[in-house]
Amino acid sequence: MSTETMTRAEAAPAVLPVGRYGYDQVDRTFLRERIEQFRDQVNRRIAGDLTEEEFKPLRLMNGLYLQLHAYMLRVAVPYGTLGSKQVRALARIAREFDKGYGHFTTRQNIQFNWIKLEDTVAALEVLAEADMHAIQTSGNCIRNITSDEFAGAAKDELLDPRVHAEILRQWSTLHPEFTFLPRKFKFAISGSPHDRVVARFHDIGLIARPGPHGRPVFEVFVGGGLGRTPIVGVSLRDDLPEEDLLAYMEAILRVYNAHGRRDNIYKARIKILVQALGTDEFRRQVEEEFVAMDRARYRIEPALVAAIKARFGAPDFAPEGNAAAGLAEDRRRDIAFDAWIRTNTHEHKAPGYISVVISLKPAGGIPGDATAEQLDLLADLADEFSFGELRVTHLQNVVLGHVRQDQLHTVWQRLSQAGLGTPNVNFITDIVACPGLDYCALANARSIPIAQKLSSRFADLELQREIGDLRINISGCINACGHHHAAHLGILGVDKRGQEAFQITLGGSGEEDASIGQILGPAMAEDETVDAVSRLIDLYLVRRENGERFLDTYRRVGTAAFKDVVYAPA
Repeated sequence: MSTETMTRAEAAPAVLPVGRYGYDQVDRTFLRERIEQFRDQVNRRIAGDLTEEEFKPLRLMNGLYLQLHAYMLRVAVPYGTLGSKQVRALARIAREFDKGYGHFTTRQNIQFNWIKLEDTVAALEVLAEADMHAIQTSGNCIRNITSDEFAGAAKDELLDPRVHAEILRQWSTLHPEFTFLPRKFKFAISGSPHDRVVARFHDIGLIARPGPHGRPVFEVFVGGGLGRTPIVGVSLRDDLPEEDLLAYMEAILRVYNAHGRRDNIYKARIKILVQALGTDEFRRQVEEEFVAMDRARYRIEPALVAAIKARFGAPDFAPEGNAAAGLAEDRRRDIAFDAWIRTNTHEHKAPGYISVVISLKPAGGIPGDATAEQLDLLADLADEFSFGELRVTHLQNVVLGHVRQDQLHTVWQRLSQAGLGTPNVNFITDIVACPGLDYCALANARSIPIAQKLSSRFADLELQREIGDLRINISGCINACGHHHAAHLGILGVDKRGQEAFQITLGGSGEEDASIGQILGPAMAEDETVDAVSRLIDLYLVRRENGERFLDTYRRVGTAAFKDVVYAPA
């Protein structure tokens, strides 16, 4: 039987991957055909039959950018979940086609910054062998659907959002009506009351929870975003039933597609349209479109949800046994391990298990970078300790979702030997940074060196524990790929009369209390900015009360005192 005549059920994989949708032969045939199309386009570009301008829209539809020094390949990681085979494929690309490493981004993608054009098809073939691709990681279309890094594992989760993330992924992939939107479009979805996906700063952010009769309902945030015009999204619906999820998303996209501005790239995002119309008028137009649609065509029936869910593998948890007691004993006899547990783990819903956050932020390191060897190790650990599954986070770290508590000490030892055991998650050195001017053709300043200097300045773990939770995000330009507006302490690289300079913002948050960081004052040189951050931290440690976080103290004290400590004459 050919794949053309197979039904999806007949083509379904025999072994399901834990935590993500299992591709079948229909999916794999599509990827092979897409690669063959791109092979021809690459060959025509190399032969000179296509100019770079003619080639540009073709390569972007396959995730290939042209950066400052080389082509960059951006690979999608749907809802941030990877299998160990996929991680080994990424390691192979890093080793064979890049300079030995990859860079995890704030969109739960991974980028390879040194790809040669003649190697791109081979790299895509390696991805396809592992059921991966780079489609819709660029262009004015619906990009990678991001989700909670603790989805399906977190104790505080109300509903695992990944099945609905997959439904959205399939709906949005090559959607004929939304392939050429006014501008790129980003979704995030979570099933936890604690916003770990920055839902309020996405074009559409969805928070799922159980509804009547056991079926989910969704709160829908729309019109959020960062970049040149940072805006906190507005809540459009609080009770969207599961059956209408696709119809309502389609209605929002149709209103945006019809009225979003195409004459000005800086005003083309949906956030500008929502602000221009006002929330009530935007909601009225969406509801008008929604009511007029053939909703039966888009209805999500329970059978569809069950069919998608059936293509997800589930972890086979062992009984709790003495796992908790084993962990307690390991923590008692190993102080360094205990410190790592305090910062780099998250409570799991299954007794005897825990989620592990692996920091990609060693002291003085480049945030989000992982070498081929480290990727191979992560794949090995996923196989040995977490059902072959691994997640990437929008904070540029990696998560093993399901580790038995009495195996944690072994995991930590293996990570530490590879330079991946840094106990700094949510601390000042857990810095988020875009590639900046070291790679990006749009950047004004280099994000990586200042991140490394800050990481080195605050490397002392005792000092980090004393400072507590503090998020620093760095962007190399106003496009804000480092999400600096949503950080407690944000740093924006700017061009100041031909020189790289950095502007500090304070008070941002991407969580339930979402807020936009406020500019503190004029931009400074790199080393001056690092010194200024030190003075801000010193002031916070003096002024904080009752265990406040940096953000809490800033909000209570106000901007003036923090501004004085940076700009007032000595």
